[in-house]
Amino acid sequence: MKRSWDRSDAGKQIRSYRLAVLTALCAVAAVLLVLLTGCIARHDGGEKIRNLDFTVVDREDVPQELKDMIEQSRETPFQITYADQGQLYIAEGYGEQPTTGYSVEVLELSETEDALHIRTNLLGPEKGEEIKEIATFPCVVVQLEYIDKDVLFD
Repeated sequence: MKRSWDRSDAGKQIRSYRLAVLTALCAVAAVLLVLLTGCIARHDGGEKIRNLDFTVVDREDVPQELKDMIEQSRETPFQITYADQGQLYIAEGYGEQPTTGYSVEVLELSETEDALHIRTNLLGPEKGEEIKEIATFPCVVVQLEYIDKDVLFD
């Protein structure tokens, strides 16, 4: 005796197949999510040894090669380190800003066992400050005696 399928049996089998495929895809997605995200670890070099003495460099005193690097990167946020004649220069820029009046302050520059840490902050125009509606590219360049360690921008 041949068994024939009616439409309800076929519909149930298709739904069952779709549910199995969907379950398998969800399982694969979950495995990929776990594998691809992984753990992100950052070695920060340990405890702070000391705060570092530095000088904020005026634009005209920045070495020409570093000026060129900054000019090429200025439209988007950047972080640059540059060594020259026993000096280390650390530059951080915040990309294009819509008006004048923006500046960058150095909150901290410190040394740990394995790295130098710099933390800066973008300051906006002060209340009541006269501003012009032109694009600006605020950045800061600091200079210190060369230390052979990685620089981490916090």
